[in-house]
Amino acid sequence: MKKLITALAIGAALAGALATSAFAALKEGTKAPDFTAPAYLAGQPFTYKLADALKKGPVVVYFFPAAHTAGCNLEAHLFSDAIDQFKAAHATVIGVTAGNVDQLADFSKETEHCGGKFPVAADQGAAIAKEYDAILAKKPDWSDRTSYVIAKNGQIVHVYSNLNPNDHVTETLNAVKALK
Repeated sequence: MKKLITALAIGAALAGALATSAFAALKEGTKAPDFTAPAYLAGQPFTYKLADALKKGPVVVYFFPAAHTAGCNLEAHLFSDAIDQFKAAHATVIGVTAGNVDQLADFSKETEHCGGKFPVAADQGAAIAKEYDAILAKKPDWSDRTSYVIAKNGQIVHVYSNLNPNDHVTETLNAVKALK
């Protein structure tokens, strides 16, 4: 019986590991990789540059698997609802995805998602996600759901990786507020 329980526990742990993200995110204290990417704000295309955003203050870079998917829709909406709190803390937010990049213009302006309140960047081929160790284990050509708070000096000060979208806003907002 003890062997059966042990085998079940090991099996459950392995199944959980395979079903979740890689959790290999960059560590706090690491210099954030700089990136430039095509992006959209309220449906309008532009070129996003992390270095330029950091000149203004801390940046929340949140990776999400794909536009127009249930969890990503919810996460974008939650960030949209909280954007004024991030602005009050002098932080900017950028969503980055390697999935459904052809849909980002609409995703960026739709009220039920970003609502035109913050930009989303296209990570074609998941190149940026790879630099940030934010690759979805189940689908390696898509981004994982991992959020980073990057201080103005370019150092990563907070990392939160969880496929459940519910706590990413709270985690990153608390980390941004702690920077003061």
